[in-house]
Amino acid sequence: MCRTGEQTERGNGVGMMNNSTFVLRKAAEILESVSPALEDEVICAYVRLLLEQRQLYLDFSARHGTPVYLFDEGVLLQRAEQFTTAFSQEIPGLRAFFAMKSNNHPAVAESLVKFGLGLDVSSGLELETALDKGSQHILFSGPGKTEAELDLAVAHAEVVTVLIDSFGELDRLERVSRVRNAVVRAGVRLTTEEKGLWRKFGVPLAELERFMTRAESLDHVRLCGLQFHTSWNLTPSSQVSFLIRLGEQLAAMKRQRAQTIEFLDIGGGYWPPRGEWLHFSATPQGRITQLVLPDIRQPQRYRYFAEPLEIFAREIGQSLRQHIFPHVDCEILSEPGRWLVNDSMHILLTVVDKKAEDLVIVDGGTNIVGWERFETDYFPVINLSNPSLVERRCSIFGSLCTPHDVWGYGYFGDGIKPGDILMIPSQGAYTYSLRQPFIKPLAPVFPLES
Repeated sequence: MCRTGEQTERGNGVGMMNNSTFVLRKAAEILESVSPALEDEVICAYVRLLLEQRQLYLDFSARHGTPVYLFDEGVLLQRAEQFTTAFSQEIPGLRAFFAMKSNNHPAVAESLVKFGLGLDVSSGLELETALDKGSQHILFSGPGKTEAELDLAVAHAEVVTVLIDSFGELDRLERVSRVRNAVVRAGVRLTTEEKGLWRKFGVPLAELERFMTRAESLDHVRLCGLQFHTSWNLTPSSQVSFLIRLGEQLAAMKRQRAQTIEFLDIGGGYWPPRGEWLHFSATPQGRITQLVLPDIRQPQRYRYFAEPLEIFAREIGQSLRQHIFPHVDCEILSEPGRWLVNDSMHILLTVVDKKAEDLVIVDGGTNIVGWERFETDYFPVINLSNPSLVERRCSIFGSLCTPHDVWGYGYFGDGIKPGDILMIPSQGAYTYSLRQPFIKPLAPVFPLES
């Protein structure tokens, strides 16, 4: 008899009934819990701040048209200054590398290189951009690097550190480096979750010493660093937990081997303060409700609270001093992406059709962000042409031939009509990089000129 997955004798009858009962009980617990509401004063304060530059944004749209990305370099550099200041106070000498996958527009990389940050790339394409922008400090991370991509890294070994993702990649890097007769500086990524989708990345912590032993036998790869990464961090708890595990591993390591570790890359994943603003449908309660009542749409807005960046810096710094530095004297690297770039780009759109008081169509489709973000994520839609601090119910759709082309379910304004300019703020992270020419053209990017 053929059996699949984890099917057992209890997979029929009583076992399935018990599973269903358990699921129903858990679903009831979720529905009875309450997600934290997004307070009106928080969102209104943000809208008010943006409306202070309303005329600047309207003049921008008059010059460049819509749909368009507005790039505010000043905000980007403010975030870079805030990040480096917060972490350098707690972790002296920390070096930050901007994760280009969060926003691969060349002007973003160029601005941050001039500021003094390194660049973290995850493909040969991003590596080419980083080299073109003159970065002298590049981390090449990510799984599944091809030999052609590794060869490009080896060709620029004087500025590129390769973060190796597997034993197989270690062998490929040695082979490519041998052909060029070059020695490459490298680190190894460590898996932070040994189960589920995140096991895709890196080498399990239990395999670290075996990996280091393998690297020591090679002539062209100089393994001298470690990297780990946790994502969507609302608090530093995941990073601190892994540092504790890593410290235990280092404590058991021979001192001579531990002394070969020159750097520890603690990754990124710091959540920005204007993030995880959600529609009801994206909360745990909402997801269950939508399955049962798919047409229901509740107007509530929710948020998950991210700790201030200074809290991340303090707790990670304390954990490093307690669990890592007693065993290795190494430089600390970090790879912020979303946190740096989130607020540095906004999208401007024009209303082209008003089909009802509560339904309008704008000239840009969500192909310019690359995913159905606004069915779940909440950002205030601001009517720059007719502003107000009152949010009015209205479905705002893009002009793509699909019902999932949604920008929001309300707007801040005193009415709405064709020709009005709308702003979708804080769209700098994981939007421009994911854009796609589906049905309608891509939106251009222009810098904001004060």
